[in-house]
Amino acid sequence: MESESLKGVLATTTRPPAPSRLSASLTMGWRAMLKIKHVPFQLFDVTVFPLMMTLLFTFLFGGALAGSTREYVQFLIPGILVQAILLITVYTGIGINTDIKKGLFDRFRSLPIWQPAPLVGALLGDVARYSIAGLMVVGLGFFLGFRPGAGVGGVLLALVLVLILAFALSWVWMVVGMMVENPESVMTSSFLVLFPLTFVSNIFVDPATMPAWLQSVVAVNPVTHLTSASRGFMHGGLQWVDVGLVLLASALITAVFAPLALRMYRRER
Repeated sequence: MESESLKGVLATTTRPPAPSRLSASLTMGWRAMLKIKHVPFQLFDVTVFPLMMTLLFTFLFGGALAGSTREYVQFLIPGILVQAILLITVYTGIGINTDIKKGLFDRFRSLPIWQPAPLVGALLGDVARYSIAGLMVVGLGFFLGFRPGAGVGGVLLALVLVLILAFALSWVWMVVGMMVENPESVMTSSFLVLFPLTFVSNIFVDPATMPAWLQSVVAVNPVTHLTSASRGFMHGGLQWVDVGLVLLASALITAVFAPLALRMYRRER
């Protein structure tokens, strides 16, 4: 009698196959995008801040540095695109830290999916947000008078290169997000790195105006090469060595921090 009652509640159909790695990652990426629907402030952060930075630097420093805002915006937009996207990579670490504190990773552990899928999916969702922020910066630049000599194709190539380095840096903030206690600590620690990286570069001014010792620091900063490549793609005169150095830096960062993030994620479980 007891066995008959058990048969009534047990499934008799064939168990569906487990989702593939790609399917699981895309599903988690879609989850990351859906979070914006329920927490619109996440999109507010990654759009308003870049637009505010673009307007502030254009109108505060454009006249002093280039003689006019229209002239300065030609120099600024390729650089501010780099800064805007790199600064918001911190939200990857904040999101991971929040999910851990809420116990969501414990729920993912019980699912029959490829276990790194929550991390990969989070990255995919964040890359979509980086793209939105980048397009908004360029769109505002066009409104302010930005005219790329290489056309729309050059702008898109510059955006892709920036996204590659941003993707690599996101692994770093994932590691930080799993190391610290709260999202505020992720924000503080990441900005201690990101602000020097972006300001001690050629984003806002020509390094030739800097002291010799600072020029040496700027010259080895990967953000400098990314900015130069971005300007080269948008206005012409691209130096492929800059692209190569950015790709090399991205590969090295990913090679170090992606395995570390995955190992720490397994420990969090």
